[in-house]
Amino acid sequence: MSPPNVISVARFLCVPVVLWLILADRAQAAFALFVAAGLSDAVDGLLARRYGWTTVLGEHLDAVADKTLIVAVYATMGYAGWVPAWLVILVLFRDVSIVGGWLLLSATTGARRARPVWSSKVNTAAQIVLAGLVLGLQAGYTVPDWTVPTMIAVVTATTLASGAVYLRRALAAARDMESLE
Repeated sequence: MSPPNVISVARFLCVPVVLWLILADRAQAAFALFVAAGLSDAVDGLLARRYGWTTVLGEHLDAVADKTLIVAVYATMGYAGWVPAWLVILVLFRDVSIVGGWLLLSATTGARRARPVWSSKVNTAAQIVLAGLVLGLQAGYTVPDWTVPTMIAVVTATTLASGAVYLRRALAAARDMESLE
């Protein structure tokens, strides 16, 4: 297994630890592990591109690790009352819809590769930044008062925008599939 894939698997395996740390009110440790997981996402992508270690398996491992981390952390932060419930619902609905849509497309067309759109990458980065800010605040770090509300607005906007792009793609794929019948 290539180093980027090992990093993606490690990021996936740290998810339950981050969740346990949040629920056990060990916010400093949760924050540190979350930041490490977020940075590992950048590192595995950089290594894969730099050394030509990109594979279909790696693309899927990276996506699963990212989605699992984001969805689980947002759900847990929502449960803890650290982020608004409506934001948790928005983030979860978008990610579950994208994964479900890809599974449906894959099952009906045999598609094996999922190409994330640029707005989705921006959305993932914004979600990671907001989660890091919230975890950092819970860990006792300070940020300007405007930071979290601003990032909530950014996450909301990028979640809706990237969700709209995926919806448009899904509708186009559905039209293409209907024309083949």
